[in-house]
Amino acid sequence: MSVQLWTHCRVATLAADAPTPYGLIEDAALVVEGDTLAWVGPRVELPAAWRARCTTEQDAGGALITPGLIDCHTHLVYGGNRAHEFELRLQGASYEEIARAGGGIASTVKATRAASAAELEASAARRVRALMAEGVTTVEIKSGYGLTLERERKCLQVARGLGQAHAVDVRTTFLGVHAVPPEYAGNTDAYVEVVLQMLPVLHAEGLVDAVDGFCERIAFSPAQIERVFAAARGLGLPVKLHAEQLSNSGGAQLAARYQALSCDHLEWLSEDGARSMAAAGTVAVLLPGAFYFLRETRLPPIALLRQHAVPMAVSTDSNPGSSPCTSLLLMLNMACTLFRLTPEEALAG
Repeated sequence: MSVQLWTHCRVATLAADAPTPYGLIEDAALVVEGDTLAWVGPRVELPAAWRARCTTEQDAGGALITPGLIDCHTHLVYGGNRAHEFELRLQGASYEEIARAGGGIASTVKATRAASAAELEASAARRVRALMAEGVTTVEIKSGYGLTLERERKCLQVARGLGQAHAVDVRTTFLGVHAVPPEYAGNTDAYVEVVLQMLPVLHAEGLVDAVDGFCERIAFSPAQIERVFAAARGLGLPVKLHAEQLSNSGGAQLAARYQALSCDHLEWLSEDGARSMAAAGTVAVLLPGAFYFLRETRLPPIALLRQHAVPMAVSTDSNPGSSPCTSLLLMLNMACTLFRLTPEEALAG
């Protein structure tokens, strides 16, 4: 097995207890054994035993080396685009108005249902490669644009395939409660029953790593989401939630009761919600691309999250409607310029 020594580099370890910002080691060394980072630290402290085992040495040219970036909230597998909605928003239409008129997620559902698995894979692969080019090594991919068993399966299988075809770790999230499909218009509870039937089947097929939902007045109520979360808990699956994006529905408190991995968006997060997330260890995922593209004016309460020590993550929310972006580095910048995160908070996120 090859053992590589990397020198002439600066390493941002992002260690929480580090004495320097970013956990920065100015004159660092890294030892890579096979595909494992075996040792990292100041070059002068490199153990002699590790140096003796190194088969090659690489000069990093003074580069800054960071941990691999993680894009923890994406909707990469979809058909079509929603460019026309951008024009509608410029003319004054809100995200909610467009959705209620049959656009928004419903528009992408129609296009995704019409696309073949090969077409979905080809377009999603381009997005994955764009993320990888900026240092992304792990990406979460949600379903939620099929909304029937066969079509959700198709999207999740495409997502799994992306991880097999590219040098990136892929985690799949079942987002069956993303929108009410047209065939269930006006009968949301009946559609939730369908989702509850889909979940155990897709989980048994090894296609689901986590379960998500869209808790909002244009989507699903807390009571409806809770039924799905209870089913996920019964299968031993972790949950996460699109919460408090357009209104304060108490989604953060609901998610915290189920020890959610994360609550995402959070522009309308209350102090009670922040306290609940802190107690549950739930991460706040900030999505500045959606905030920017939807021309929102209400900022997520960053000071509140800091006050309650809620960990913050930053993600692209890459999707065709509200954040058609495949640059996590741009999101890092936006998290600083729009949300006033410090650069260290943004990189750690």
